[in-house]
Amino acid sequence: MKTAKFHQYILNFKRPSGTSRGILDTKETYFIEIFEDDKKGIGECSLFRGLSFDDDDDYENALEWACRNINLKLEDLQEELVNHPSIIFGIEQALLNLEHQGDLYFPSDFTDGKDSIMINGLIWMGDTDYMQSQIEEKLESSFTCIKLKIGTDWDSEREILKSLRKKFPKDKIELRVDANGAFSPEQAKVVLEELAKLDIHSIEQPIQAGNWEAMAELCKNTPTPIALDEELIGILNVESKKDLLRKVEPQYIILKPSLIGGFSGSDEWISLAEKQNIGWWITSALESNIGLNAIAQYTYLKKNPMPQGLGTGSLFTNNFPSPLILKGENLWFEN
Repeated sequence: MKTAKFHQYILNFKRPSGTSRGILDTKETYFIEIFEDDKKGIGECSLFRGLSFDDDDDYENALEWACRNINLKLEDLQEELVNHPSIIFGIEQALLNLEHQGDLYFPSDFTDGKDSIMINGLIWMGDTDYMQSQIEEKLESSFTCIKLKIGTDWDSEREILKSLRKKFPKDKIELRVDANGAFSPEQAKVVLEELAKLDIHSIEQPIQAGNWEAMAELCKNTPTPIALDEELIGILNVESKKDLLRKVEPQYIILKPSLIGGFSGSDEWISLAEKQNIGWWITSALESNIGLNAIAQYTYLKKNPMPQGLGTGSLFTNNFPSPLILKGENLWFEN
């Protein structure tokens, strides 16, 4: 018989970080631990206040229910917790870790230290000098794919992109941008044209989520490929997922396991996207090193050759020890 318990944990940022949810000093998360015989498995239920679909008053009640009913089949837990995607994410991890032990969730050549995952370098929102210093740091570390958060001050951000592109053509540096829904549909049309002139690989979520008609029109006519990100949050069943992809027809989708129902939710989106020839990649979403490690192991198994959007666990002062090591633009697992 399994038993389970959970606890909350507050991660503290080393530097206040600009995101689409404003400036963050802390990040709340939860951990679920599952026990069986003398073994323990741990998983992170990475709640993202203001963004997660399951940011509700019922969250800890749902966790308590999950712990009481941990001996149900995984499919039954997933069905009951469908409105709490981050809890499904944590339970899936904890069960895998219970099975494989140590830091393992998905054993592979990656966890054997034989292979790595190429990631993009993420540039956080901030003033021009701060963004420029981050870019220089990534370039010195030999990143060939850089992703910039935009939408705070587009005029300044465009100039940064222009100066980058002057120095580095698209065959040297792949540039991605993430607007987090910052633009109106009319603004987005102009931005998409300007991005195309700069050979930008893609833009994530140019307009706010939930406006499928406007997003579909943008995707149909865009000169710059569009990736859906926040748009996927809260789309919980297969028919709704099919409906979104069929109506909007994006060029890409972005998969954040902690926000879309864990690994099973991600698998579902990947399967549907590939049937429609829609590209995809996986990104983390401010998880601790525990959730990030599990996402990295999952990502490796997907064998997507594109640079993935995985963090490096370096944002927080009180993170946990991690087997993940960044060498240049490649993420490695070292025991």
